[in-house]
Amino acid sequence: MQEEISMKDFEELIKIKEINLIDVREVHEFKAGHVKGAVNFPMSEFGAKYQELTKDEVYYFICRSGNRSGMICEFLNLQGYHGINVLGGMLEWTGEVV
Repeated sequence: MQEEISMKDFEELIKIKEINLIDVREVHEFKAGHVKGAVNFPMSEFGAKYQELTKDEVYYFICRSGNRSGMICEFLNLQGYHGINVLGGMLEWTGEVV
């Protein structure tokens, strides 16, 4: 089962805690604007890169709308990683974009 966090709860969480945030949008999307501190692991390259993650960390995943990041979380959770999907993605993000 995929774990999810609402945008409201996510925005509150990052105010009080440092998290591992991975943006799975493509490079051009990421460069156009992203959440400060996010790391870009494009979905098109994810199969080759996900093993750089460690299984003892919690990772939050974001994309444009929550669809791609949701698929990534499902995949990772089946592999024994702890991924949490940020619902609504960048479309619902109201914070600063860098």
